[in-house]
Amino acid sequence: MTAFEFFKSSHSDTGGNCVEVARNVPRVTAVRDSNAPAGPRLAFGAAAWASFIESLQDGDSASL
Repeated sequence: MTAFEFFKSSHSDTGGNCVEVARNVPRVTAVRDSNAPAGPRLAFGAAAWASFIESLQDGDSASL
């Protein structure tokens, strides 16, 4: 299995309230808490991640 390669957004704050995202595995986007890199992570299929991003861009946080 391919290991996720996580990165933190350049828009992340310095207060430690950040998530990291990995998009190096085909058709999967993984997310984890940057304060707990060995902790749990969430993995989303391509359609679910696209829907999530679209909801953010539309400002439709009620559907999240």
